[in-house]
Amino acid sequence: MGGNPAKNHYAQLNQGEENEMEIFGYKTQGCRKALCIAGYILSCGALLLLFYWKPEWDVWANCVRCSLEEADIVLLRTTDEFRIYSRKTVTWISVSALIRSRTDYPASAEEDSIFSKAIMKPSLQVKSIQVQKIRYVWNIYAKQFQKVGVLEDHHTCSAIHAKFGSGLTCNEQNVRRVICGPNTIDVPVIPIWKLLIKEVLNPFYVFQLFSVCLWFAEDYMEYATAIIIMSLLSIFLTVYDLRQQSIKLHRLVESHNNIMVSVCRNKEGFQELESHHLVPGDMLVLKEGKTLLPCDAILISGQCIVNESMLTGESIPVTKTHLPQADNFKPWRMHCAEDYKKHVLFCGTEVIQTKADDRGVVKAVVLRTGFNTAKGDLVRSILYPKPMNFKLYRDALRFLMCLVAFAAIGMIYTVCVFALNGEEAGEVVKKALDVITIAVPPALPAALTTGIIYTQRRLKKKGIFCISPQRINMCGQLNLICFDKTGTLTEDGLDLWGLLPSERNCFQDIHSFPADHSLPWGPVFRAMAVCHSLIVWQGKIQGDPLDVKMFEATNWVIDDSSGHQIEGQGSTHATVVRPGPKASSVPVEGVTILHQFPFSSALQRMSVIAQEIGGEQQVFTKGAPEMIAMLCRAETVPSNFENKLLLYAAQGFRVIGLACKSLPAGKQPTDLTREEVESDLTFLGLLIMENRLKRETKPVLEELSAARIRSVMVTGDNIQTAVTVAKNAGMISPMNRVILVEANQIPGSFSASITWKPLEENKTEDYRSLEDDSQTKRRIRLALESGQYHFAMTGKSYQIVTQHFRHLLPKLLLNGTVFARMSPGQKSSLVEEFQKLDYFVGMCGDGANDCGALKVAHAGISLSEQEASVASPFTSRTPSIVCVPELIREGRAALVTSFCMFKYMALYSTIQYLGVLLLYWQLNSFGNYQFLFQDLAITTVIGVTMSFTGAYPKLVPYRPPSQLVSPPLLLSVVLNILFSLSMQIFGFLVVQEQPWYSKTNIHSACLSMNNHMENYSSVSSLGLHGMRDGALEQTDNGYKSYENTTVWLLSTINCLIVALVFSKGKPFRQPIYTNYVFILVLIGQLGICLFLVFADIDDLYSKMDLVCTPTMWRISMVIMLAVTLAVSFLVEEAVIENRPLWLLLKKTFRYHSKSHYKRLQRVLEQDSAWPPLNETFFSDSVAISVERNMGGHSNPTFDSNEDSL
Repeated sequence: MGGNPAKNHYAQLNQGEENEMEIFGYKTQGCRKALCIAGYILSCGALLLLFYWKPEWDVWANCVRCSLEEADIVLLRTTDEFRIYSRKTVTWISVSALIRSRTDYPASAEEDSIFSKAIMKPSLQVKSIQVQKIRYVWNIYAKQFQKVGVLEDHHTCSAIHAKFGSGLTCNEQNVRRVICGPNTIDVPVIPIWKLLIKEVLNPFYVFQLFSVCLWFAEDYMEYATAIIIMSLLSIFLTVYDLRQQSIKLHRLVESHNNIMVSVCRNKEGFQELESHHLVPGDMLVLKEGKTLLPCDAILISGQCIVNESMLTGESIPVTKTHLPQADNFKPWRMHCAEDYKKHVLFCGTEVIQTKADDRGVVKAVVLRTGFNTAKGDLVRSILYPKPMNFKLYRDALRFLMCLVAFAAIGMIYTVCVFALNGEEAGEVVKKALDVITIAVPPALPAALTTGIIYTQRRLKKKGIFCISPQRINMCGQLNLICFDKTGTLTEDGLDLWGLLPSERNCFQDIHSFPADHSLPWGPVFRAMAVCHSLIVWQGKIQGDPLDVKMFEATNWVIDDSSGHQIEGQGSTHATVVRPGPKASSVPVEGVTILHQFPFSSALQRMSVIAQEIGGEQQVFTKGAPEMIAMLCRAETVPSNFENKLLLYAAQGFRVIGLACKSLPAGKQPTDLTREEVESDLTFLGLLIMENRLKRETKPVLEELSAARIRSVMVTGDNIQTAVTVAKNAGMISPMNRVILVEANQIPGSFSASITWKPLEENKTEDYRSLEDDSQTKRRIRLALESGQYHFAMTGKSYQIVTQHFRHLLPKLLLNGTVFARMSPGQKSSLVEEFQKLDYFVGMCGDGANDCGALKVAHAGISLSEQEASVASPFTSRTPSIVCVPELIREGRAALVTSFCMFKYMALYSTIQYLGVLLLYWQLNSFGNYQFLFQDLAITTVIGVTMSFTGAYPKLVPYRPPSQLVSPPLLLSVVLNILFSLSMQIFGFLVVQEQPWYSKTNIHSACLSMNNHMENYSSVSSLGLHGMRDGALEQTDNGYKSYENTTVWLLSTINCLIVALVFSKGKPFRQPIYTNYVFILVLIGQLGICLFLVFADIDDLYSKMDLVCTPTMWRISMVIMLAVTLAVSFLVEEAVIENRPLWLLLKKTFRYHSKSHYKRLQRVLEQDSAWPPLNETFFSDSVAISVERNMGGHSNPTFDSNEDSL
């Protein structure tokens, strides 16, 4: 078997990635396969259908376990809580036609690549599988499946330049092309027949098919036809919807699939070819002018300006620089750390402009192709969305299982009753199966979907679009919302407020904008004119809004017309800035920007090398003030730098530091490293920008706070600015304290420290005296004890806490309100950590850096009209956070509607089920038209109109229940079943005690009233009795009886009572009388039912299988129904909907919420030492080992107290 098969039978695919899977090897076995085929034939395809639903059973039945090396079938299982299985067949790719001799292969670029390690000798074949559009090949040496279509990560920067700098040879390219497959993101439009088959084989529709077949066998044609029509409609709507999505996605990607590109071939020069022929390692040559990128590539020479709005949602041009030729042993990605994206051109983005350096052309090495690219990843996330784990759907299945169990009891009862009475076997089986179709409502999923469709329509009217409707119900459970700051809570643009210049380590007078007099010429002015990455595109200055505002304040213009001669450098394409018509006179003609080090969020700064025309070269740097001050010579930084920075940051301004230095002559700007350039700078001053709150921010946050929904700010901005914005927006009330949590790595060791400091309002004001100081401390303590404190921390501290203080993380998140300087990865991680604490998390953001978090959150709301919104389930057309409470309101209403539908459907089927079982006792049942009236005229119409009720405009401070299996809901269902059962049994028994009742003569009641026409009646009764055996046989099909009439009329009107009682209004939905359609439908149905009770039309009665009863009995039935309505309504209002009563019961029985965060809250309330103010903790190696072993949440405080909860 090739070693121990059990040992090599299992491996992991994409370890540590979002789409991590377990993979198991299997080998098909002939005799097992033959047995399975026999099984398919004998079961008429039922076994095949079961295997279609459960691919793992298919593999286990047909195959035997073996090592992955020998496998011809692999079974994949996701590692999340869903453990979804899928089956894949191993395919073989032959490369023998390409490798004719030993000399052909392997070539220099291939020795350590997956391509040479995957080819099996001597057959020259490659073993591969394709999972979610990505191809994996078997690495013979590592004995595992590895992704192809990606350049390996182990290459160093210098290796990429050396190995791929001159391109691949034609042969290498061909081998790679065969193994990797074409470079296309191909989303074929799924044929309608495929969609149809997939939809029809859904277990629910299979159950419907079974029901329909049974009904046809019983001549229950009308309802069977109605169900077929409804199901077909539902199937066609779903298929149409899926087809439209498929077409939309196909159009979205097809434009990038075939572009002509220029490729550099080793030893053969340049070559034009179609982009789908590209392979990882190819050398792309980027030409002048606009081009769409067909793959991800690493820029290795020159510079590019790219529009990445397709990926990020921000249409700001981004500057890309080439990969440095660093000579070290670190893989290129590790070497560039978080900044590696500055060298990567992403698929689907548009190159607006290329700037060649002295080496001639702009070149890039293909990094990823096809579905491995950034765009491919986005498309895959739409094609294979992560399944949502929502209790409602799990409970729904359990609920249906309960109904099936319920039906099984009925089946046993049916078989016993009919068999004992000597019915023939065929009839008994039909009657027994009928019970299942009655007890399990086939219209349930359709009814649930309608509610969500209506909500989706209501949201669309309010400008909120939804691409994942099943998440709407989740919005009803949200209790924590993370907001991005810039562009979400605050206005998108920044306004230039002032400039605080610094000379000889002292701050000068502030220069305010818009000023009457212009800025004087000097280093600060030069920094503002050149330290940016702006370009002129389509006649407009484009770039970061901050850069645009800063540059506009100088009144200079960008002259981007041509290449410029620079001494000793030949011709390069450089940007020149010159004084504009409105600029004040300056002693220079212009300044040339020779080289850029683009802004990096990891380094929090950007730099340029510039040269006055005819002057010396200078470096200008701008970025986060703390960062810039560290890079400057200490003697140039003013002593009151920190105080000034705090003063402005505390007022909510965005502060930018500026610095410069002169460069020695004769050095090529391109030869300098970033570290050399950004050191020993001279501090120039602070640029102060204003970032105003949006008008609607404060009222929305107040509304959420009143509804007890937590708001958290997650931003890339400075922590002080973020705290101020949080205070101004009302996230942190003026009475509450802010505690800054700082974690630092201790240099040269594996441990770290964490400190808690109260964040002072304004450090410039010292406290008057010591008594004052002690009073302050007391005030802080009081605020802390009442739980009125908020933690604020930076991304760096958050990272260290997750690594070294894992046990403290849940406690910090419980009161963490401001998370500043967070990278995109940290934002996603934060959302996931909140979810681990059992919060339902919403994320509201507007752009690039939020994509990951928007996807991970339970409900991601994107405020961007860009395509990036495909990453989030909800997109708001109006770029303001007003959509958040709106969505929560609709979500709550949709959730309550789902519960109402569930309760109603369960009760309707139970009422019908009880009625039928009662009549089975007498070997009777409901007639076809009776069933039809209940199923179609009552339930279907109610199911469609019940969901019309809109959301209640006010958000209440509690959420609707998230579980179907909750005590109030179960009690409500059980009590209503009991009321219904008692009423039906009461009617069933009492009718038999009536003086006019006769078991055999169904006309006795009405005939006894016609005593004055005795002669006629005796003749007629004789006639009727005579006819009963003959002509009337067709009209009376054996269903007519007094019990049938009584039970059917009671159960039909009972369905209406239940519909009315279960239609919840406040506090989550508008009052029921606002749903006019539903009210009219109910009145109409009640009218028809009462007409049936009191009407005496022979034709109608015989059609409906009803018999005539005395008026008094009809009135008593109405009284029974009225009593049931009153009792049911009273119980629902006084017990089920009585929130104070349930809270009292919870308190009496000491029931506590099982949510992780609630338990933690209770523990911390008892802990007087938390939060530890002005204290520092150190992590030791133990903390790290705990974190490594646990992998999840380790929280000693919480664990030790768990038993006492």
